[in-house]
Amino acid sequence: MLHASGIGYALNYKKEDGIVYAFVGDGGTSEGDFHEALNFAAVWNAPVIFIVQNNQFAISVPYNMQTRSQSIAVKSVAYGMEGIQVDGNDFFAMYTALNQAKDHISKGQGPVLIEAVTYRKGAHTTSDDPTKYRTKEEEEEWDKKDPIERLRTFLIDKKLWTQEQEDEIINEYKKEIDRQFIEAENYPEYKVNDVFDFLYAEMPDDLKTQKMEYEKFLKWKEVRK
Repeated sequence: MLHASGIGYALNYKKEDGIVYAFVGDGGTSEGDFHEALNFAAVWNAPVIFIVQNNQFAISVPYNMQTRSQSIAVKSVAYGMEGIQVDGNDFFAMYTALNQAKDHISKGQGPVLIEAVTYRKGAHTTSDDPTKYRTKEEEEEWDKKDPIERLRTFLIDKKLWTQEQEDEIINEYKKEIDRQFIEAENYPEYKVNDVFDFLYAEMPDDLKTQKMEYEKFLKWKEVRK
């Protein structure tokens, strides 16, 4: 977020055209750098679109424990910037919101905060168990709003997409994934020294020390065989 504000500031400073896009989750809006980034961007009129993916959970912490605000988008008011709340599961609504934000910035009216309301269907990580903090009924209700299913239904209804086309493209990608997997599996093992030798143009002293210690460890390991 802060990097995005800085890049936006640099674009203005250099008088260059461009728009910076920054993405963060609802949990990230509780971090200090979120507020610093928005405040800085607003003060300097930086051309940045901040997109918050409000998927209702920061790991296991629900959205209603992240903020007492009516929405995340309304936070834009405090910074004096444009704020938009949009159905993040609606492809066309997102497209429209992003175009509105782009037009706003193109007119020199400053950054925009977009809150895309969506839902995290799966677990946060492999160690996460969503059943501990949300119900099956809640998940089923959000399943009805699946953005891919909604877009598919629209395209089929407009005769712009067919199941045959979908099956064909899925099969193509499966073959490509299998090909890349086999390629990765057969990739030759890298040399451990590469981790040290090619990290910096000139190896710093602390890394030289780590390399020496690791080489000593390898020798010790060989002796113990």
